[in-house]
Amino acid sequence: MASDNRPTIWNIAGWLFGVLVIIIGILNLFLVHPVPGIAYLLISLIYLPPANAYFRKKLGFALPAIVKIILGIVLIMFTLGVSDLGDMIDKL
Repeated sequence: MASDNRPTIWNIAGWLFGVLVIIIGILNLFLVHPVPGIAYLLISLIYLPPANAYFRKKLGFALPAIVKIILGIVLIMFTLGVSDLGDMIDKL
């Protein structure tokens, strides 16, 4: 098992996707509506490694990687496909 100090592919991917979801949340917050923006910001917590470690410590389990991957695909499809932010990106 890898130490928490060494970066692993899952930690790096978690940080990258977590930051991406935070950016989408901030854009939704200011450009679309506060409710989806806040939802994206809260969802981003499951991807960030420190928050994931906190949830594992407090709840005794963490979401499996496959659940995070499926949720990530759904988030990206929703953002680009049916959200108002996706429409704004298409108009650029």
